[in-house]
Amino acid sequence: MTKFYHPFHMVSNSPWPLIISMETPLLLLGILLYFHMKYPLILLMSLILIISSSYQWWRDVSLEASYIGEYSSFSIYNLKIGVLMFIISEVMFFLSFFWGLFHMKLAPPFMGGALWPPFMVIPFNPVDIPLLNTLILLTSGLTATLAHFFLKMNKKKFMTFIFLSIILGLYFTTLQSWEYFNAKFTITDSVYGSIFFTATGFHGLHVILGSSFLMIILYRSYIFHTNKIYHIGFEASLWYWHFVDVVWLFLFTFLYI
Repeated sequence: MTKFYHPFHMVSNSPWPLIISMETPLLLLGILLYFHMKYPLILLMSLILIISSSYQWWRDVSLEASYIGEYSSFSIYNLKIGVLMFIISEVMFFLSFFWGLFHMKLAPPFMGGALWPPFMVIPFNPVDIPLLNTLILLTSGLTATLAHFFLKMNKKKFMTFIFLSIILGLYFTTLQSWEYFNAKFTITDSVYGSIFFTATGFHGLHVILGSSFLMIILYRSYIFHTNKIYHIGFEASLWYWHFVDVVWLFLFTFLYI
């Protein structure tokens, strides 16, 4: 009997995609109940369920790659292509916000006094927290790049720079939250408020996700899952982190200034 060999990774049966797909509607329901009825219980429960299921899924993937050795070089190449396609889809996602921003900025509506921002909106001072957040994200991008450099050099100090990147990401999120709580306008104050809070809010969510990815990489590095040869997870997280940095530069330039 002839045997055929191929470089693809044959994915084994896993319950986690189905479980997470069943938990996602619960998350959406929790968000709606929280915003309309200030009822946070379902939102918290759904977040706990999704985080725990995601952890189990990532654990299985990590076992396949680090212990079983089921990922060939061709599989790793396909993973990189998948990450790049995901980032491209995210670029299209944020492009929709910039499309709306430029449409309203270049042709301000009459109801807002034909001004941008509208006359009833008091925008943030761009040289205050926004500029500080810009410096924080740029610095975090530098520390993440240095972490990758030291990992390629097989030096343990790369973990220190990953940790610094995480701290800077959390600091950015803290300042962004403080900025929201002290804003002099809301998401319902004209198109400007809608675009501002939607675009910066989704970017803030991506910063939280990127920080979470770096935390996972730091933990996997601590248990020796990451080395100078096999670190596809770290490279994917680094690409995603730089994407978040670039999006913020565009937001700062065209939304705050």
